[in-house]
Amino acid sequence: MGWNEEPDALADELNALAGASDPLGIVSRESGEALDPSRLRSWLEQLARMSGSDLLLVAGVPPGVRVDGDIRRLDEDPLEGEEIERAVLPALPAYAQRRYAGDHIADAALAVPGLGRYRVNLHRERGRAAATIRALPSRAPRLSSLNLPAGVELLTRLTHGLVLIGGATGSGKTTTLAALVDEINRRDRRHIVTIEDPVEYEHRHAGSIVEQIEIGVDAPDFPTALRSVVRQAPDVIVVGEMRDPETMQIAVQAAGIGHLVLTTLHTTDVAAAVGRIADNFPPERQPTIRQDLSMGLSAVLIQSLLPRIGGGRVPASELLVVGYGARQHIRKNALQHLNQEITITRKAGSYTLEEELASLVKRNLVTREDALLRASHPEEFLKILAT
Repeated sequence: MGWNEEPDALADELNALAGASDPLGIVSRESGEALDPSRLRSWLEQLARMSGSDLLLVAGVPPGVRVDGDIRRLDEDPLEGEEIERAVLPALPAYAQRRYAGDHIADAALAVPGLGRYRVNLHRERGRAAATIRALPSRAPRLSSLNLPAGVELLTRLTHGLVLIGGATGSGKTTTLAALVDEINRRDRRHIVTIEDPVEYEHRHAGSIVEQIEIGVDAPDFPTALRSVVRQAPDVIVVGEMRDPETMQIAVQAAGIGHLVLTTLHTTDVAAAVGRIADNFPPERQPTIRQDLSMGLSAVLIQSLLPRIGGGRVPASELLVVGYGARQHIRKNALQHLNQEITITRKAGSYTLEEELASLVKRNLVTREDALLRASHPEEFLKILAT
């Protein structure tokens, strides 16, 4: 591909060549010949038949499908970077094509007739194109269907404050976030605004009015969108992911002035989730950020996914409902004490990861061995399990 061309010119050429409503019925800009729409569609159909969550396209190996956390390779020849690029790039919307032309990285949502919606990340590795395509459910799941503790529902009843949902990549953060929004949307009459890159779950208006802003389509970036949303009289603000200091600062401030802000972070425990926000700022600004965070933070939910007995996966989570003690620890940067605060605030709804892991084992949802490997405090887990 000739990536020395101007991004807008590239997008215009791709758009002119495409000209079809079917995102997979596109034309190759290299040859001018219509691409066989069955190539990408075939991969997505196999993803659906295998009940997979992700399609991985990487040069040098056959396409891979993630099923219950494990990667399974399709019975095909190894891919080349150019064929990945030819199959995926023209199917993306114009803004994503421009972004890829300029940065060699693009995220977008893709709707495929007869199959569903997908989140596409097209990027380059070792100078070659690669892509990760995640299947998106047709609608947000019900919170009650996620096998999360009943106490998580209390997060939907908060009227203000910042709620952090943390976990590693693929831990189900976005699914939980969508389920929380769905619960509020069904039950309450609020104004909910989501900011996502891209929009993953489409929320229909129910009791609430839901606006969904997609980065690249409706706004250029998270900070710009978030500054605008604060002026739109929202009751609930959903930030798909806090990636930069400016977004973090605006989100914390919005929570402090009366909005309920729900967002996700790539972190693996409560202390790391809180610490990561302050650590994104220069040292001289961190005390102020910690002060604002101590006042605005309402809860931190950390989750991961474990293999479920009989197939599938089940979430294991930990919840801190922020009280007076936790606010003091955050202000003083004594984050090592936050785990103790989970135990102290149990009556408010907090619970430890070890308590939840023991519950999953006792309910025969996960094995003792898998739970023990995931426990942050194995001795505590074994003690709870024995009771």
